[in-house]
Amino acid sequence: MAVEEEGIRVFQSVRIKIGEAKNLPSYPGPTKMRDCYCTVNLDQEEVFRTKIVEKSLCPFYGEDFYCEIPRNFRHLSFYIFDRDVFRRDSIMGKVAILKEDLQKYNNRETWFQVQHVDANSEVQGKVHLELRLSEVITDTGVICHKLAVRVLECRGLPIVNGQCDPYATVTLLGPTRTESKKTKVRKKTNNPQFDEVFYFEVTKPSSYNKKSHFEIEEDDVDKMEVRVDLWNASNLKFGDEFLGELKIPLKVLRQSSCYDAWYLLQPRDNGKSCKPEDIGSLRLNVVYTEDHVFPSEYYNCLRDLLLKSGDVEPVSASAAHVLGEVCREKQEAAIPLVRLFLHYGKIVPFISSIANAEVNRTQDPNTIFRGNSLTSKCIDETMKLAGMHYLQVTLKPIIDEICELHKPCEIDPVKLKDGENLETNKENLKNYVDQIFNVITKSGVSCPTVMCDIFFSLRESAAKRFQDDPDVRYTAVSSFIFLRFFAPAILSPNLFQLSPHHPDPQTSRTLTLISKTIQTLGSLSKSKSASFKETYMAAFYDHFNEQKYADAVKNFLDLISSSGRRDHKSIEQPILLKEGFMIKRAQGRKRFGMKNFKKRWFRLTNHEFTYQKGKGDHPLCSIPIENILAVERVEEESFKMKNMFQVIQPSRTLYIQANNCVEAKDWIDILTKVSQCNQKRLTVYHPSAYLNGHWLCCKATSENAPGCSPCTG
Repeated sequence: MAVEEEGIRVFQSVRIKIGEAKNLPSYPGPTKMRDCYCTVNLDQEEVFRTKIVEKSLCPFYGEDFYCEIPRNFRHLSFYIFDRDVFRRDSIMGKVAILKEDLQKYNNRETWFQVQHVDANSEVQGKVHLELRLSEVITDTGVICHKLAVRVLECRGLPIVNGQCDPYATVTLLGPTRTESKKTKVRKKTNNPQFDEVFYFEVTKPSSYNKKSHFEIEEDDVDKMEVRVDLWNASNLKFGDEFLGELKIPLKVLRQSSCYDAWYLLQPRDNGKSCKPEDIGSLRLNVVYTEDHVFPSEYYNCLRDLLLKSGDVEPVSASAAHVLGEVCREKQEAAIPLVRLFLHYGKIVPFISSIANAEVNRTQDPNTIFRGNSLTSKCIDETMKLAGMHYLQVTLKPIIDEICELHKPCEIDPVKLKDGENLETNKENLKNYVDQIFNVITKSGVSCPTVMCDIFFSLRESAAKRFQDDPDVRYTAVSSFIFLRFFAPAILSPNLFQLSPHHPDPQTSRTLTLISKTIQTLGSLSKSKSASFKETYMAAFYDHFNEQKYADAVKNFLDLISSSGRRDHKSIEQPILLKEGFMIKRAQGRKRFGMKNFKKRWFRLTNHEFTYQKGKGDHPLCSIPIENILAVERVEEESFKMKNMFQVIQPSRTLYIQANNCVEAKDWIDILTKVSQCNQKRLTVYHPSAYLNGHWLCCKATSENAPGCSPCTG
């Protein structure tokens, strides 16, 4: 996500691999084991949660998480939770990495010591203060020196138990005195505006004739400090929650009688723990990226040069090809290039050009597209972007079934568990392979058009280059659709959004065996049994040495690499794009309906956006994609709630709150993309809500008043 700063936008993203934890403290009960999971947090806002690993003090997670970070943050934090028999979650410890320290650990496996979590150390946010020291002359002619502490505002305070009702206490501390004052409570906001001033007497009154000008004894200044504590007003019997503090010595006023600054909140007593405690460690691999981007007009010349690459002869002299050669990793060039060419509708001619050049350099048809070239990486990235929904509709149902049923499928006699039957396992595995093979080979009409156009180009180039090999037109395509698309998605479904978590070891083993078999079925190699190093896999593959499997693969490859393939069934079929629980504001369509907030299950396809009470229930509301006029964020002050966005329709606006900032960005992005071609899309919108008879942003009284801010480009 971009953070604007003097015309330069900063895009932040993070890619995390959560490996494992070890040596966690044992449970005090008889079993000693714990059921643990790990969360990823931006400061204290949870943005990802791993699966629960049961009965272990050294849980292995092996989960990957990537997100674009849509806001500023101080810490990237990882919390380890334990779920007890009553399904209550308790924090065991945390790893907190300062934003400025992320580069120290960039892209390398690191064991981090898990730290004890103290409620008083869980702080975030900052405070804007103004200190002013002045002299006051009383009616009796004496002078005293007074300190004015002005608490202006706070930003980024944490949400505690779903709410934040902050107030501040201001205390003047001296060797022989303590004096405290308190602001008013600001309800339902983590960015409170206080703007309250508190006065404290700093020096004892003295005769005005003794001091003709402003002067303070240094000893008094050095021994005094101002402490500001932030609290969350709570109705719970346990009292108000501490949000953080800061301490400012009065000696900062020596040079000037006025001091104005922002301060980051700190833990109580600067976070010093009395006794460090060994509560285990957590293995992480974190890749944090921060890109500083100038306004788009700065890149116009480079963009135009890159977009001409598909027309340059030879293509090796084009700007895009040169970029691929100078990058150490081809992936670094492929990702931005594919996004650029896809956006301008020029991905097919570009890939056709570089693929044709690579085919002409290839001497052996058996090695076609087998290297990690710029061509291969660009096609991989295109399939990942254009084909993710195709994977969802094709593989997700059967992947879900495999993960839920946990049928034993081990066919290595050495790895069989006690009580397992080898023949039963073979039959289970064969059934799964058949199911996945059938859904893949029957999915040709759903293959995205851009992928089909690329496959047609590959097929034609390969057939022209190797005219004596009748199978090369198939292997050129199968090396991508099977080897680099379906097989990796089966092997690691969590990386392709087919599963929320890394599968357990038994399921992971099942998926590995299926992936190997599907990959070999799709390869159409002459000697398939020889492609397996393991004798048990070669024996198992004998089940599939029938001509019907090869025919099905060829028919599928013919369909997805046909130049005239335009089947409207692929357009008519609803494809699930995203779903999950969020909070929505009631529409108030009933005459006496309350406009309160309710938790609902939201579901987005390429046809409609719906919500219902729970997953699988009948939809309570359905919004056709063509009725979405804009999707924009909602200012927090509207409802005193974070992570809210609005889906604007012709007759009304639907207000929704996502669970965290990353999820809010994901929903806004995908809703915007799926509706961006609607003819009646708005150009302006209201960033705030219509409440109490007027728009909070522009004060217009008509609910139908045109928007006051331009829609996001």
